[in-house]
Amino acid sequence: MPYKIREFRQAADLSQDDLAKLSGVSRATICGLESGNIEVTTTETLIKIARALGKNVSDIFLM
Repeated sequence: MPYKIREFRQAADLSQDDLAKLSGVSRATICGLESGNIEVTTTETLIKIARALGKNVSDIFLM
C-alpha cells in the first residue's frame, strides 16, 4: 500500500534521519515505506510516523 510519508516529511522540511529520530522508527524502514520497497508495516510504526509528522494515520495513506 502506498503512503504519503515522503510528501509530508518534505513539507515539514525533515530528512529521513530527522523523521527517524522524531518517530523512533528506523531510517531504513522510513526509506522502504517511501520508496514502496516496504508495502506492509505494523500499525504501531504508522502511528509513530504519523505522530512525528503531526498527522493522523489515515492522512498518510494514498487514496
